[in-house]
Amino acid sequence: MLNEDWLGLKDHVIIVTGGSSGIGNAIIESLLAAGAKVVDADLNPSKLENKNLLYVKTDVTSKKNVDDMVNETVKKLGTVDGVVNNAGINIPRILVDPTDPDGKYVISEENYDKMFAVNVKSVFLVSSAVAKVLAEKKQGVIVNMSSESGLEGSQGASMYSGTKGAINGFTRAWAKEMGQYNVRVIGVAPGVLEATGLRTLSYEEGLAYSRHETVEQLRAGYAKTSTIPLGRSGKLSEVADLVTYFLSDRSSYMTGQTVNVSGGKSRG
Repeated sequence: MLNEDWLGLKDHVIIVTGGSSGIGNAIIESLLAAGAKVVDADLNPSKLENKNLLYVKTDVTSKKNVDDMVNETVKKLGTVDGVVNNAGINIPRILVDPTDPDGKYVISEENYDKMFAVNVKSVFLVSSAVAKVLAEKKQGVIVNMSSESGLEGSQGASMYSGTKGAINGFTRAWAKEMGQYNVRVIGVAPGVLEATGLRTLSYEEGLAYSRHETVEQLRAGYAKTSTIPLGRSGKLSEVADLVTYFLSDRSSYMTGQTVNVSGGKSRG
């Protein structure tokens, strides 16, 4: 567990979008352990109970919802010191299917619009609202949750890869823009992790179809770690602790990078 005195995050106010499950939930746990005050901005209630945790029901694709959430944070907690843009969804689909051109696993406009709204538009809306507070106080951190697939691509998940690639672009550009206000922008790109809320049956069926295998074969593949030098999948807590570190002044000279947390996995 991270030491709150070393990180210096005690009483810092951090917003985490999509914090009620998966990586977001792990990030909130890590931040609370470091003494931070955390806002969980999610449509689903938080599973955690802590005096330093504020849940604000938020549709991150709605500008009004996002603005109201940030205003409520400032009103109740006094300020914002950082944000983690974690909310995201994955709908596995393929670009073309010659055997079924209009099939259920071919990318549709509806799929595209939904994924880009949740994964990209929300990052813009939340960052825009929070940046106003951070720029005024001339201090703060924006962490954008990317993915290894945004750096390497992923078969059957081109839309997801595309959304994360867009976020990587946000990270690089916003770091250049926000540096003058002493605001850092960092990306974190997890690789293969233990199961999260994204791994539903419908997700597995779509991904398995795109890779010409069964759901059972796909699940068996989760356990294969031969392409990962460390020989295992990552833990949610390992990603969460890195995010917590980036939100602290211990990483005060880092900005504009998207850090791949993948156990050494790469194309080489």
